[in-house]
Amino acid sequence: MKKILVIEDNFEVRENVSEILELSGYKVFTAENGKTGVELALQEKPDLVVCDIMMPVLDGFGVLHLLGKHEETANIPFLFLTAKSEKADFRKGMEMGADDYLTKPFDGIELLNAVDIRLKKAESLKQFLLVNAASVNHFLKEAGQSEAIQLVSEEREVYQYKKKHALYAEGQHPKAVYFIVSGKIKMYRINSDGKELITGILGPGDFLGYSAILEESNYKDNAEVLEEAELMLIPKQDFLQLITNDPKISKQFIRIITKDILEKEEALLNLAYNSLRKKVAYGLIQLADKYKEEGKKETVLNISRNNIAQSIGVATESLIRTLSDFKEEGLIEIESSKIIILDEKKLASLPY
Repeated sequence: MKKILVIEDNFEVRENVSEILELSGYKVFTAENGKTGVELALQEKPDLVVCDIMMPVLDGFGVLHLLGKHEETANIPFLFLTAKSEKADFRKGMEMGADDYLTKPFDGIELLNAVDIRLKKAESLKQFLLVNAASVNHFLKEAGQSEAIQLVSEEREVYQYKKKHALYAEGQHPKAVYFIVSGKIKMYRINSDGKELITGILGPGDFLGYSAILEESNYKDNAEVLEEAELMLIPKQDFLQLITNDPKISKQFIRIITKDILEKEEALLNLAYNSLRKKVAYGLIQLADKYKEEGKKETVLNISRNNIAQSIGVATESLIRTLSDFKEEGLIEIESSKIIILDEKKLASLPY
């Protein structure tokens, strides 16, 4: 059952909206002001928020702003209720990320239609990020229908790539965005001395190749298959149509890019300021996020020592010595080429 939070200071309007939604099969939570509404949203994680603009304590704009600052509520569809019809209010709300408006007075059908459309679009967006080729195909098809985008093909083929296959090289012109269905991809650069530096290891659910398209430039790094992989290719033109015609997809890619930048900044800080032990621990934890398997207690890293050293930015000999120390401390286990993470929490909180 979908959960909806109604934030409205007028008792009659709040009860009326709540009753209509409950009769339609939704589980409804209500709040009489913005502050209480934000607290309820953080507690209940609703599937959609219906919120008045003009309220005491905290207005609707404030609610939208605060929910956007929390990762667990930032993507919840937001529907404004307002008695005001000034264009400035509509524009302000849309710029802040509101999904839709209903102007008072409105009837039950208008309310239910707006709620239904927002929930369906939110569900489509979730499908976009699932690690499943069929789900991504479904999302692209839905996006094309709902936003009137003419996609080149109705289905996206999934291609299989062998280990060490070069997807693209620095300086090449981008032609597609890659979505990783399974397997691992390593991103790397070559310095003036011919030394390889791994800039990222990507896994299922990750996208690659989009930065060059967005920047209208050639690739600035290299991409190689680290282990057998299945990739879905989204042609450059289709990708550009999607992100320019659908604000939701645009926002999602902004979040992906922002997350990527923050991760790279964190990695640089680790490289610059941490001790060798903490550098290696940080690198193992980052890799563990890519190699985790659902339902399994321990994470197994099946990756060469050389690749790990290059991704962390340390000498291979130093890595091997530190891994030996971690094994003696019971933090990891080593089986041939595999590294088994036994205690990720201790790795993350090493004192030195």
